Amino acid sequence: MYELIQVSERSYYIQSPAKIGLVRLDGQDVCLIDSGNDKDAGRKVRQLLDANGWRLTAIYNTHSNADHIGGNRYLQGQTGCKIYAPGIDCAFTRHPILEPSFLYGGYPCKELRHKFLMAQESDAQELTKECLPEGFELIPLPGHFFDMVGFRTPDDVVYLADCLSSRETLDKYQIGFIYDVAAYLKTLETVKFLQAKLFVPAHAEAAEDIAGLVQYNMDKVLEIAEKIVDICREPLCFETILQKLFTDHGLAMNFEQYVLVGSTIRSYLAWLKDAGRLNALFENNMLLWQRV
Repeated sequence: MYELIQVSERSYYIQSPAKIGLVRLDGQDVCLIDSGNDKDAGRKVRQLLDANGWRLTAIYNTHSNADHIGGNRYLQGQTGCKIYAPGIDCAFTRHPILEPSFLYGGYPCKELRHKFLMAQESDAQELTKECLPEGFELIPLPGHFFDMVGFRTPDDVVYLADCLSSRETLDKYQIGFIYDVAAYLKTLETVKFLQAKLFVPAHAEAAEDIAGLVQYNMDKVLEIAEKIVDICREPLCFETILQKLFTDHGLAMNFEQYVLVGSTIRSYLAWLKDAGRLNALFENNMLLWQRV
């Protein structure tokens, strides 16, 4: 873990729970794509920088999930590097309480206020094309999270953030986190036809060809959608739908899984309603969902 792996002349990734990209710029200057999940991850990255005599100039966050911005504050404090995050995710990076609050739908209890859902705040600026080093391309990847992006480096390596899960992860957990199902499927359609020397997803193996894995992710989304429609043969409340999905897939409920999977299922329900496949009914002061 935290091994530095070179994949082209200037592009690397650091093997970690959420892969961290590293790109050499001019001289001894480097930038990071994301920073890991906490201060300890940041410390390990700093050790790699020092061992190679590199100077960190900037961290480009793909999105604001805690496992991608957790090392920001430590590394910024140690190196004075700039931090950039895209769109709405910049606000989440500056104010990390927004993530568990958004997931829970209110003020999060202490079981949700921990480093896996709430990183330390960092002084992030909004990411624009003008902020990027010369030769970098910004790739919009919305769907998994609000304004998530990926990056293409000058030597044609594409960092894909969280738009893909590995087959093993999908087979084990079945329901991957999605904020906007329609946007996510559109992103996958786009990514499926991208060409690059190498693709580096944060939660799957780096590969030259990812089309098959993209299709596997798409199929899983559609499979879960059909499962929800089938469950809603009769009017059901959200909690019952969620319980049935957890039970059917052998998942174990706790606070963290409740908000992560629960938020995702609410997004599925909204998408299916907007697509005309589910109706939303209010009966006895309860919101119920039923297939059309």
